[in-house]
Amino acid sequence: MALKVAIVGLPNVGKSTLFNALTQTAAAQAANYPFCTIEPNVGDVAVPEPRLEALAKIAGSKEIIPSRMNFVDVAGLVRGASKGEGLGNQFLANIRDCDAVAFVARCFENDDITHVEGRIDPLSDLDIIETELMLADLESLEKRVVNLEKRAKVGDKESAATLRLVKLALDQLNEGRPARAAKIDAEDEKGWRMLQLLTSKPALYVCNVDEASAATGNELSEKVAQKARQDGAETVVISAQIEAEIALLDAEERTEFLETLGLEEPGLNRLIREAYKLLGLQSYFTAGPKEARAWTIPVGATAPQAAGVIHTDFEKGFIRAETIAFEDYVKFNGEAGAREAGKLRQEGKEYVVHDGDVMNFRFNV
Repeated sequence: MALKVAIVGLPNVGKSTLFNALTQTAAAQAANYPFCTIEPNVGDVAVPEPRLEALAKIAGSKEIIPSRMNFVDVAGLVRGASKGEGLGNQFLANIRDCDAVAFVARCFENDDITHVEGRIDPLSDLDIIETELMLADLESLEKRVVNLEKRAKVGDKESAATLRLVKLALDQLNEGRPARAAKIDAEDEKGWRMLQLLTSKPALYVCNVDEASAATGNELSEKVAQKARQDGAETVVISAQIEAEIALLDAEERTEFLETLGLEEPGLNRLIREAYKLLGLQSYFTAGPKEARAWTIPVGATAPQAAGVIHTDFEKGFIRAETIAFEDYVKFNGEAGAREAGKLRQEGKEYVVHDGDVMNFRFNV
């Protein structure tokens, strides 16, 4: 199942326009990348990966299969969402089901598009969103404390461990910080995830700017960028309106349009890649006459774990991985050339896969 990124924002910040551009882009790619809408507010999109084109050309692949991600257009947020205002309950449920959050901030002036708060202030917008998520987390955690304390007192070790993490999260939230600001030890990571906190999810700030600012950003987006740097987060500057227009163009028209705007690629490509990176993911490749394919794995995954993404039997019966760095695969024109040049490596169970590795697994079941 593809990982999900929630697109979150106040009404009229361009959130749905951005989501529609994402899904239109995916639909336009249907000739090469199959597109499906899982449900009305969920779009399944390909992770832009130009390296696949190079691999397919060299390997003579009939099909290109990229990695996938889901983007969820979450119901518009208003003040009081944590208490059920507006579509608050739907909003919270949709975010809880996602793996990361892309916060969309309005960084453009337009008198024809009203702002729910009556002013253009992206930092305030982000503060409203974060506050509602924090209030929802506080309520959720406080409801658990009493039962956890009772169980911990009678020697329930699991409850005691959970209670310790709940109190750690409450300390962060009561200090006005999201749960993601807490430092979690490796052995606590699973238990931390099981708390299902809205504010513990990785965050990305998306600055929706006007057309003239698409290439360089503006004063409003710079304020968001400063906040992101303080929070240890990433920022993507994008014009949702432009992206919606780009999504409807063919390849040649798209290139010409981007050039007139001073852009090298659609902003959506950067957004998707940043979301992919935000989740701690990377890709390795397989390439042959049938297909060139990108496989999604966590950064730090070993060769057997990477093999298991293709099929569990590959991981169980793993023997070795024949591995070529992408640059060597291209430089020596494929597997045969890389092998002849001594660039095809035999890697064992302890090998940590690098982004872009071209791999072939040997296994025995």
